[in-house]
Amino acid sequence: MAIEMRFAWRGLDAEGRQKRGKIIATDAVSARATLRREGVIVTWLEALGAAPPPKAKAGEVTLFTRQLAGLLRAGLPLAGALELLAGSATGGGLPRIVRALARDITRGVPFSAALAQHPAAFGALYCQLIAVGEVAGALASVLARLADDRERAASQRARLRAALTYPVMVLLLSLAITAGLLIGVVPTFKTIFDGFGAALPAPTRFVLALSDGVANIGVPFVVACACAVLVVSRWIRRSPAARESADRLALRLPLAGRLLRALAVARWSRALGTLLAAGTPLSDAFDSLAHATGNRVFDRATVDIAARLRNGERLAAAMRASGCFPQDVVQPIAVAEESGSLDAMLLDLATLADRQVDERLGAFASLCEPIVITVLGALVGGLVIAMYLPIIQLGNVV
Repeated sequence: MAIEMRFAWRGLDAEGRQKRGKIIATDAVSARATLRREGVIVTWLEALGAAPPPKAKAGEVTLFTRQLAGLLRAGLPLAGALELLAGSATGGGLPRIVRALARDITRGVPFSAALAQHPAAFGALYCQLIAVGEVAGALASVLARLADDRERAASQRARLRAALTYPVMVLLLSLAITAGLLIGVVPTFKTIFDGFGAALPAPTRFVLALSDGVANIGVPFVVACACAVLVVSRWIRRSPAARESADRLALRLPLAGRLLRALAVARWSRALGTLLAAGTPLSDAFDSLAHATGNRVFDRATVDIAARLRNGERLAAAMRASGCFPQDVVQPIAVAEESGSLDAMLLDLATLADRQVDERLGAFASLCEPIVITVLGALVGGLVIAMYLPIIQLGNVV
């Protein structure tokens, strides 16, 4: 892969106005040619050093995959389709990646090998399926299947994120409302209670003490919690062991754990089933499954299953020994191994797991609403009762 450089340039546009800017290209000749196509006459060009590696978002890669599949089905050659997509893409790092792919294809590099030069955008599973599609002469079909799978996974992630974000945000809002009441309203009641000259009920004393605590240490406590969250999140991102522990804990959560496990099983089954259906041998397919699920627990289980398969163990037995897969997934795979229909069974299991994910997402969202409302009502209602309880008791005495 050619090293791209950053260039600073000055020049004149078609109307003779001074222009300046920066551009990324493989060399000065390419930079001048690109600017010439944009209608700029370069008067000065200087290399600034190597450009940072291009990055592309997952959604951009999915759109690129879908568009490339459509162009190939329309009869365009691969190099021409890549050049067309490179010219139409704007912003971000994807245009640079597509231009690099077009250059590699023009030099005779296989498409899968060219994609492997950009592992941050195209994972091992993506490259493996493209290699199979190249050999079978079905590149457009493989790209369309990849686009379908990526769109399905993106839709599931979005629904899962929405299902988890809604209750968290509402609970944070309820905590903020409660803190506002403790800081702004409760002190007013405390002034009134001081004039009673009588012992206050235990709930009222607790709320007054809580109000004093929030007023005195509330801001430092929130700042400390925010710093702790940032430190822990950075530690989890940088430490594989911490990430695996966090993923293991997430799988054990009361409601979300079963949902996350079903989602991981769906991704794993679909990835392996797609590879086997494309003609990849079972032993070779596991080389591309290391990060198929996005969960470190399942990633470690995948490595363990691959090692057991190399030692001659059956797939169902290896999956059962890993402890990650439920019995209703392992048992059909054991039957499919005997009947020789493993790829079809895996895809069927993935479809079933996707349906379970959708059902559990709906049930989770429906269950969260009454829980959130109950918690919010308990917080606000508890404060109101605690504050009015002395007044009610005083009225009964009078």
